[in-house]
Amino acid sequence: MMKIVIIEDEKLTAEDLVDVILKLEPDAQLVACLKSVKEAVAYFEKSPSPDLIFSDIQLGDGLSFDIFKMVSISAPIIFCTAYDEYALNAFKTNGIDYILKPFTTLSVAQALNKYHSLRKGFINERVSYHEIFDLFVSKIPQKTASVLVSYKDKIIPVKTADIALFYIESDETRLFTFEHKTYLLNKNLEELERLTGDDFFRVNRQCLVNRKAVRDAAHFFSRKLVINLSVPFKDNITISKEKTPQFLDWLARS
Repeated sequence: MMKIVIIEDEKLTAEDLVDVILKLEPDAQLVACLKSVKEAVAYFEKSPSPDLIFSDIQLGDGLSFDIFKMVSISAPIIFCTAYDEYALNAFKTNGIDYILKPFTTLSVAQALNKYHSLRKGFINERVSYHEIFDLFVSKIPQKTASVLVSYKDKIIPVKTADIALFYIESDETRLFTFEHKTYLLNKNLEELERLTGDDFFRVNRQCLVNRKAVRDAAHFFSRKLVINLSVPFKDNITISKEKTPQFLDWLARS
């Protein structure tokens, strides 16, 4: 029986991945679903290595590579990430597979097939995750200083430091500045999350918030948090109880 560990901080993504894996591998056993670097390190320090790990790269409290630098893990890892293929070419040189988000049944099946074809090799050969980390960091886009927005008949740059939050409205991506200005831009929140780095946090599917814009957070219904901003935004911004620990860890790093 193949034992699998999943490292993923998005609950719905993790649940979807479990469903797909068990559909493709009915005899597989999910032994743990871990949501953060801290939780994963604590788990692997006390638990035996599984047969296979599916791991997101960017977690709420850091990169998953931090896990593999702190604990000894012999299991092969299939990375699940929204980063583009250019950044992920590094993994090919180390015999590690990956699936791009949003994943499909086909992409998960192909990754599992690769695992099965290489399984014997993993028993005798350790992969250097330090090398993967170095290659990955050298490929990922640097944090952007400005984003381009549409304004009347022009395209103008807006400094990232001047943006309080990005949000979705009527299926369009907009930003709201600390000077209370709103602009439309031609990027989705997934792209903006990668470009803005740790200064911003994806609090839910609709909002990406600047740490400097967060005044405080208060308890809301069903153990959610409502985030109070330092700018007058028209809608209440809430964060689920599943994401609350990651959000508070991120906020504490200010």
